[in-house]
Amino acid sequence: MNNVRLSRTFLPAGALALVAAMAAPLSAHADSGIIRHAEGDFPISTAIEVPAGASTVYLSGMGAPVQDKSAPAKSLEAYGDTQTQTLASLKRIEEELKKLNLTMGDVVQMHIYMVADPRTKQLDFGGMMKAYTQYFGTAKQPNLPVRSAFAVAQLANPGWLIEIEVTAVRAPKK
Repeated sequence: MNNVRLSRTFLPAGALALVAAMAAPLSAHADSGIIRHAEGDFPISTAIEVPAGASTVYLSGMGAPVQDKSAPAKSLEAYGDTQTQTLASLKRIEEELKKLNLTMGDVVQMHIYMVADPRTKQLDFGGMMKAYTQYFGTAKQPNLPVRSAFAVAQLANPGWLIEIEVTAVRAPKK
């Protein structure tokens, strides 16, 4: 085992206050100990620090439930476009988190799997973002997760254009 030397660094008077003031805007959940780092105006965090003692909750990927029951089963018409599916998926995630006494503000990581719309042969990233920004980066819920969006060949349900999985954190009890 390597020996580790610890040393103290002394800061000039006021430097600690300056460091604390600079760190304050990084965290929308300062009382939970979770620190969210963000750069620019894009509504995702670039990094998140989770305190020791927090509980990590992994939600399985969720797609949209059927939106139009009169449409053919497992068809695009049954589930809607990317924006509609994203909104419905995020609503399902919000409901699952609520059952665990968590909120969308507790989400620290998100993976979004997207399929090109067969009608346009394009990913509808804009439609996904319109739905995403109704849940994240709002005045009501300003906490931003780290996020990755992936283009995939297909999802398990042929009517889905999107599937979302999230990781949430329950802050340690004080």
